[in-house]
Amino acid sequence: MCTACLIENVKSHMLSRRRLFSGAAATAAMGVAAGALSARPALAQAKGRVVDLTHAHDSDFPTFDGKPGILYEVDKNFDPDGYHLFKLTIFEHTGTHIDAPLHFAEGGTSVDALPVENLIAPLCILDISARAAEDPNAVVEPADIEAWVSAHGDIPAGACVAMNSGWTARIGDPSWRNLPDGTLAFPGFSKAATDLLAQTGAASIGVDTLSLDPGNSPDFAVHYSWLPSGRFGIEGLANLDQLPASGATIFIGAPKHRGGTGGPARILAMH
Repeated sequence: MCTACLIENVKSHMLSRRRLFSGAAATAAMGVAAGALSARPALAQAKGRVVDLTHAHDSDFPTFDGKPGILYEVDKNFDPDGYHLFKLTIFEHTGTHIDAPLHFAEGGTSVDALPVENLIAPLCILDISARAAEDPNAVVEPADIEAWVSAHGDIPAGACVAMNSGWTARIGDPSWRNLPDGTLAFPGFSKAATDLLAQTGAASIGVDTLSLDPGNSPDFAVHYSWLPSGRFGIEGLANLDQLPASGATIFIGAPKHRGGTGGPARILAMH
């Protein structure tokens, strides 16, 4: 069979099987591998407006353990060196950053080895901001995915599915990270939701908060299920409220330090 015919047959097979509630593991695996095929049509829909989904990273940006995630040290200065240069000390999981499978799976894919076809992807945004305004530990539930599919159609293969909880508006305020008593509190995904997304062929998930799991998670259930499956996550996204729920393309500037478990990234979207 010719290569072109084989590709068309595979795509037709995927479309016939990639229904949200099929529950077929083979379909999910094919969907992740098909990121490049799905990203190109999504990019073609873009109108040209670019939205920066990345927070500026400095030593004051909130971190999970409360320690500065990036430190600057002047290595060279205009006087006397004639140019300026910083030495940076960076912890991988700070700022707007990637969680690679290796972060929670021994032997998992490192950040430099993420399939490049999944770094340009259709972006699907699940808005739970109204619920999160009432509950700082609100989570994306399967019902949120069902509602998105009812309104916009199937989750595209290779997609990045992001939670908009409205948390970008809290940057600069302690409530972005914790309650007044210091207890961690922020929205995230439920494991039931990410288990469902795994069936659709989505390649990545993203949150506008500190973690894929909510702040009150006792066990990092999403990290321990989503990342070992070979998929990745993005934490600390900005400005998701400036994008439509569907139709945008995300560009994920993942770092490429060999063997890394993740790292700060520049994330952009076009629609």
